[in-house]
Amino acid sequence: MASLGQILFWSIISIIFILAGAIALIIGFGISAFSMPEVNVDYNASSETLRCEAPRWFPQPTVVWASQVDQGASFSEVSNTSFELNSENVTMKVVSVLYNVTINNTYSCMIENDIAKATGDIKVTESEIKRRSHLQLLNSKASLCVSSFLAISWALLPLAPYLMLK
Repeated sequence: MASLGQILFWSIISIIFILAGAIALIIGFGISAFSMPEVNVDYNASSETLRCEAPRWFPQPTVVWASQVDQGASFSEVSNTSFELNSENVTMKVVSVLYNVTINNTYSCMIENDIAKATGDIKVTESEIKRRSHLQLLNSKASLCVSSFLAISWALLPLAPYLMLK
């Protein structure tokens, strides 16, 4: 059976390990936030309009619209993007509106900063609306840091009861 001193020692070691992992995650990612965009048809608009919203991004991303039919076209003149600071005054809500869209076309709203790239796709036909979203981490240093921390944690976890009994 482990003595009180051993239990305290290994408890402190565990806390130090968890704090070191948290610091490594912060260093790897920096202070950042990203979220999946949701693309919807804006029925309140006077013309066919799409609205792309993502609730939490930092640092400020860029937003680009693309179309399957009009590949390579620039939609900067027919879109409007705004960044609204959230209540915690750190992250921002991203809202982008694309005007004059055509039916039977797939549009993509791509939101990207140094950390992540998120894409929301929407296909609008006369009979249905199909949506799809995906997120990609761009910062390989951050990805490696998270992977390493999780691997070390899972490797050491089975040893904890053994170490406490010594």
